[in-house]
Amino acid sequence: MASIIVGLETYPSFTEKYGTIVNFLEHLILGFFIAEIFIKIGAEGSHPWSYFKNGWNLFDLFIVVALLLPIDNQYFIVLRMLRLLRVFRLISALPRLQILVRALLKSLPSMGYVFLLLCILFYIYGVAGTFLFAENDPIHFSSLPKSILSLFQVVTLEGWTDLMYIQMYGCERYGYDGIEALCTNPSALPLVGVIFFVSFVMLGAMITINLFVGIITSNISDSVDEFKQEQDKKLEKVIKEQNQFSKVSRVEGQLLAIQEQLKDMHSSLERIRTDISDY
Repeated sequence: MASIIVGLETYPSFTEKYGTIVNFLEHLILGFFIAEIFIKIGAEGSHPWSYFKNGWNLFDLFIVVALLLPIDNQYFIVLRMLRLLRVFRLISALPRLQILVRALLKSLPSMGYVFLLLCILFYIYGVAGTFLFAENDPIHFSSLPKSILSLFQVVTLEGWTDLMYIQMYGCERYGYDGIEALCTNPSALPLVGVIFFVSFVMLGAMITINLFVGIITSNISDSVDEFKQEQDKKLEKVIKEQNQFSKVSRVEGQLLAIQEQLKDMHSSLERIRTDISDY
């Protein structure tokens, strides 16, 4: 509901028409969030601080505290952005989604090295592309920044063949229709163009991207195992608490039985005392 309201607030007509209702729902949902926090803390029993050991609980607490802060009208856009954070509470509500997010976060260090490798690849091919194709294709390869930007287009596999054909056939025959004035020094490099772009697609779009996918897949598997271990620990904790409760119940039962026996003994003593008095 909170996520839907955040989306509906992007329509000014809806906000103007149902502003009062939206404001009421905002406060109602915030009240539910606060109640949920206290319920979770209370559920920890004699160890309420255990609530703060869970990262998702801290995330929920941060959102609620941020929404409770007094914000002036001039910073209303900040309040709206904070409300947008409530959409992320879906992550804490869906365990399977938590696994995916955890895997992505764990993948960041390894992905950093792959990203560094990709940057080196972009730099090498960017410099080479500038030297090779700057005169023939000034729009895409006249400078190193333009070359790197064009290579980014290639690595996404979006229209990369057009860039290759410009180098293969020359700018006077392909790609510069209507802008012939920019094609001042056409030079066709069919073999070099094919080797350059095909090798870059193989290295950048296939091998490197597959490395990203492999890292994420591996970490998803590890996150699933960690999630199962956490669930097993929670289950063991519940079973342990139930066993302790059962022990307490048995002790209470034994105490009640002893109490009944004492009552019977007391009654017997009273009868004996009465009999002795009568005698």
